[in-house]
Amino acid sequence: MGAGHVDMSRYMEMFMRHSEINRVVDDIPGGVRTTTQSTSPDLTAQLQAHVSSMYSHLDQGTEVMCMSSSLPTLFRHANGYRRQLTITPTGVIAEETADDPALTETIRAHAREVSGFVNEGMPAMMRGMMGCGGMMGSR
Repeated sequence: MGAGHVDMSRYMEMFMRHSEINRVVDDIPGGVRTTTQSTSPDLTAQLQAHVSSMYSHLDQGTEVMCMSSSLPTLFRHANGYRRQLTITPTGVIAEETADDPALTETIRAHAREVSGFVNEGMPAMMRGMMGCGGMMGSR
C-alpha cells in the first residue's frame, strides 16, 4: 500500500508540472512507441522512476491506482504484450506491442490517455478517475 502513496505524490507532481513534459506517440506495428521527456532534470528523473515503477507493477501483477480506463485491461493481460523501456538523458522511450489486435487497440488507447494527462494535467486525471469508478483499480 505504501508504494501507491509514493506513486500518487509523483503523479501529482507530474500533473502539476504537465506543461514541462513533452510527449510524442507513434503507432508502430502491433502497438506504440512513446517518447516522453522534460528539460527539467528533476522531472526527467520522476518520469523515469514512474515508468520503471509501472513496468515493475505490470511484471509482478500488482495492479496500481486506477486513473485510466485502459489500465485495468493492460494489467489483466500483462503477459500478453511486450514492453521495452529505454531510459534517455531527458526521459523515456517506451515500446509496447501485442499480437492480439484488441490488445493493440488497448495499448494505443492507453497511450492516448496518457498524452491527455500530459496535455491537460489535472482535469484529464480527474476524468480518468471518474471513468474507472474511483481511485482503486480492483474490478
